[in-house]
Amino acid sequence: MHLTQLNQQCLLHVFSFLDKDNRSSLSQTCVRLREVFLDPCLWTRLHFSSPSQLRQDNFILGPSLRYLTISWHSSRVQQVCNIEDWLKSSFQKDICSKHQSLVTDFLQQVCHKCPNLLLLSLSGCAHISDQDVLSVLRSCPRLRCLFLENCVRITDSVLEGVVTYGSSLQEVRVDFCRNVSQSGLQRVRESRPELSLRAERSARMIPDSLPEERENIRKTLQKVLVFS
Repeated sequence: MHLTQLNQQCLLHVFSFLDKDNRSSLSQTCVRLREVFLDPCLWTRLHFSSPSQLRQDNFILGPSLRYLTISWHSSRVQQVCNIEDWLKSSFQKDICSKHQSLVTDFLQQVCHKCPNLLLLSLSGCAHISDQDVLSVLRSCPRLRCLFLENCVRITDSVLEGVVTYGSSLQEVRVDFCRNVSQSGLQRVRESRPELSLRAERSARMIPDSLPEERENIRKTLQKVLVFS
């Protein structure tokens, strides 16, 4: 029996064992397998291990998507992307310019095409902003789980969005997000006590501050020391 003689459900089951690249390669062998590749039922889960993978055409983004994970665990995140913009050298800025909008642009597509998303997990996505996550919260009302890890630009504004827009949320994690505050976390706990909220290390990390803000803090400390 030839592979293409299997019915649609069997072929979908076969495709489900393949990663995105192998699915795409197999779909290019004949029209029948291309139809299987394009079936929305095949694309309920997507996982990307680097922003560059978001540029590829080996997946289908649509209303069937339920679980989306974008994780980027690389030394570049720690050494370049996680540094405040005003501290980056021109070389570091040049590196960031090549990928800094990739996740943002992709999440905009998710907002338009994937209203039934249930889980969004972003790890090491240093360039995403509060607005990126808030757009997803507004566009995906069924979202149950929001996991953010080492997303350094995320602030308490996202926590406000969780309270305002995340009526379906059951679990939220904001781990190692240094610009999330204890007061922001407390507001979520008070407003949504039934929500499972985790913030490993986030509220205990040193938040970002502009150079002039750091200077004001330094002068204040000097005055305290002078008059103490």
